[in-house]
Amino acid sequence: MRLLLAIVFIAAGTLHFLIPQTYVRIMPPYLPAHLLLVHISGLCEIFGGIGLLFNPPIRTLAAWGLVALLVAVMPANIYMAMDHASYPSIPAWALYLRLPLQLPLIGWAWLYTRR
Repeated sequence: MRLLLAIVFIAAGTLHFLIPQTYVRIMPPYLPAHLLLVHISGLCEIFGGIGLLFNPPIRTLAAWGLVALLVAVMPANIYMAMDHASYPSIPAWALYLRLPLQLPLIGWAWLYTRR
């Protein structure tokens, strides 16, 4: 399961560079330098995913970093749900459903914070 989580984060982080405007679009307006933050979060996902492939303590540190990252990006997910009119191609219920689904992802990453 750790390998699957690593692949998920490496793939997700790569998308930050392949289709950055998708992520820039959901950034809350009160945050500065949207593209830079998208690139930073993408790098964090890639490095976190790669870090999961190592033995402790690197794996543990990577898992804590991914937990922190998932918590840090939650405002963008909340913003996207609250501003659902700006995303007419996505049903509002799907945007709200993403919020509680983030919790299992945080829990999955947290599993690997223990040595």
